[in-house]
Amino acid sequence: MDFKALLPLRRKEPRVALIRLQGAIGISRPGSAGLSDASVGPLIERAFRKARPTAVALIINSPGGSPVQSALIASRIRRLADETGVPVHAFVEDVAASGGYWLACAADDIWTDPTSVVGSIGVISSGFGFDQFIGKHGVERRVHTAGGSKSFMDPFRPEKPEDIDRLKALLEDMHESFKDHVRARRGTRLTTERDLFTGDVWTGRQALAEGTGLIDGLSHAVPKLKELYGEKVRLIPFTQKKSIFKRFGASFGSQIAQEAVGAALLEAEERALRARYGL
Repeated sequence: MDFKALLPLRRKEPRVALIRLQGAIGISRPGSAGLSDASVGPLIERAFRKARPTAVALIINSPGGSPVQSALIASRIRRLADETGVPVHAFVEDVAASGGYWLACAADDIWTDPTSVVGSIGVISSGFGFDQFIGKHGVERRVHTAGGSKSFMDPFRPEKPEDIDRLKALLEDMHESFKDHVRARRGTRLTTERDLFTGDVWTGRQALAEGTGLIDGLSHAVPKLKELYGEKVRLIPFTQKKSIFKRFGASFGSQIAQEAVGAALLEAEERALRARYGL
């Protein structure tokens, strides 16, 4: 007798994989939790492949960072979504600005808190000039290159107009890639009545009220996912693994020192990025 035939059919509960993307993008140092394709790629692969989810939800809290790493992570998400046919939803916490918004656009829809910060669709390059400082202290800069552009934007020499023009051309090209990505993902939802690509930012409430098309609505992950997939939806979190040194709190000399320096640098850089948005 086939006992399986006597058992009532059990309906499988919907499963949504939750991927947390938190921190500055492109900073991946020993002991850091920064976002890069190398650090979160395996996590994203597991969420799409092993969990066999009904959907994937991105929990995003990032002030941005590297355009290249933003593009790599977003492209990986889209490739897996297309290969598996799994829908992707983005939920913004404090901020999804610049590269953080690049990541959010990898989703099929974007949801924020009313006070979340989104946008900053632009590219920035910043640094310091030390030429007057070293001159004042009698330090002579000695640089020898093969190739006229090898000392491009040397912080220990006065800025050259041709270097500034070249840098602006590089930034404009990166900006075009960013705009192309946003347009491709948001499509006709974006307003045509104003320029959204100036680097300006909006709160979630502003972005929705002003009809920017940058987001789809105001909501948090759990209630929205229950609304979409039912009260019995299973939420499966996927997070980055901590290093063995952090898990066991062991003192491994230079390794611990290296991790401490990496974490301090990451925190300083991320605080500087978040400070742009009053966070």
